[in-house]
Amino acid sequence: QLYLVESGGGLVQPGGSLRLSCVASGEPLGAHAIAWFRQAPGKEREGVACLSGGDGSIYYSDSAKGRFTISRDDAKNTVFLQMNSLKPEDTAVYYCAGGLGVVPLMDELYDYWGQGTQVTVSS
Repeated sequence: QLYLVESGGGLVQPGGSLRLSCVASGEPLGAHAIAWFRQAPGKEREGVACLSGGDGSIYYSDSAKGRFTISRDDAKNTVFLQMNSLKPEDTAVYYCAGGLGVVPLMDELYDYWGQGTQVTVSS
């Protein structure tokens, strides 16, 4: 069983940066893929970034490429999402999710989810 807790959300101006953290407990991240998803009001949940547990491959959505960076600190059992050049359309609740045998940016096969952290980009 993997337990995930996100933190680091908040209010930021357009063009600003935030770093989200996802701390895992219960078992080592090990072979689990860890991904960040987001859901804005009235919209479907979408995958933003994924770091696979096997070969460490990284995947980004088109909206995240060039602005967001996903990384992992195994010693701290933590995955980070560095978000730069934030835009109002990045406003959403951000969730981290973990699973095995997943499709990187599709949420159906992820077994473990955090409670989410709110990111609001506004002037």
